[in-house]
Amino acid sequence: MELVRANRRSKSKDSKPIKTHCRDMVILPEMVGLNLLVHSGKEFAAVDVKPEMIGHYIGEFVITNKKVVHGTPGIGASRSSMYVPLK
Repeated sequence: MELVRANRRSKSKDSKPIKTHCRDMVILPEMVGLNLLVHSGKEFAAVDVKPEMIGHYIGEFVITNKKVVHGTPGIGASRSSMYVPLK
């Protein structure tokens, strides 16, 4: 929280976003307008704090899992793959 207050005092437009792993911190009114980088388990995702977010947890705005996308079946993947044309 001290880092948030220090960033607020600097009031520079080019201030770096604050990196955090703390997903269970509640967004307070003094955090509105900050740029945060919240860890999603694999990488940091950018969050711009808006007035509508007050009272919610920071982690609610960063998704921790991705949609699973499967590729096409390969040769020998199943009995039906023998009917798949080989380009």
